[in-house]
Amino acid sequence: MPDALPTTETPALDAKAIAELARQLSELLKLRTFPIGMKLFDDAEEMAKIPGLRRPTEGKKFSTCQLVTQARIAGFTMGITEENVPGFSNCGGVIGLNEPSELYLSGRKFEGVWFENREAGRLHQAQMPRVPARYKGLVVAPLRSARLDPPDICLFYANPAQMILFINGLQWKNYKRYDFSITGESACADSWGRALRDKTVCLSIPCYAERRYGGVADDEMLMACPPEDLARAVEGLLGLSKAGLRYPIMPYGPQADPADGMAKSYAGKS
Repeated sequence: MPDALPTTETPALDAKAIAELARQLSELLKLRTFPIGMKLFDDAEEMAKIPGLRRPTEGKKFSTCQLVTQARIAGFTMGITEENVPGFSNCGGVIGLNEPSELYLSGRKFEGVWFENREAGRLHQAQMPRVPARYKGLVVAPLRSARLDPPDICLFYANPAQMILFINGLQWKNYKRYDFSITGESACADSWGRALRDKTVCLSIPCYAERRYGGVADDEMLMACPPEDLARAVEGLLGLSKAGLRYPIMPYGPQADPADGMAKSYAGKS
């Protein structure tokens, strides 16, 4: 089992501390791919100083979900500016590299594709969480590399069972009820878009485009949160683990009397 975090007040999280949290998270939840970080930059020259930074080759463009996949599977540290995201996509508009075009905001882009009519497409765009368009670059990197010091947000992909345990970890010490948004298509707005903008915990169901172009698996969901929430969740997961609540979750059986299993957790609570 991973080493327990200190129970004293957590100091400011630097890149090395976050890398250790990512290691513990991966071990506790048996994650298939690397937890990653995102950081926005006001200055592209400052972004270029990130160690090991890779940039798309000249003329090459990637959707943000493709960049995320390169970081979480291949372990790349990827940096982009506005010219690296497809002009026909909404990627730059979600992460604050540019304003969405009128083609998107009017709903014309989605009419007859994702929505029957233009007004539905317009409302979709109007209600989509977006980062204000004032940034020059974005870097995505595995948290274990400690190259983003610190990242603005931390992200990881997991199945629903792993996700509910992570949320249980967030609630373990200081309870909070969570409400997550569902944009539908362009679900990245519900994960990294909203988390970058609001610095809050965001769970999303990845959309068609993330699965087609980003290679997200059928059973994967995406969690995005500030580093402080990652630390809180890992502490909670460690507490849950001590209580015997761990991943993978051992099936008890639909025809077995649950009393014996419940007694392991709730003995003496009556």
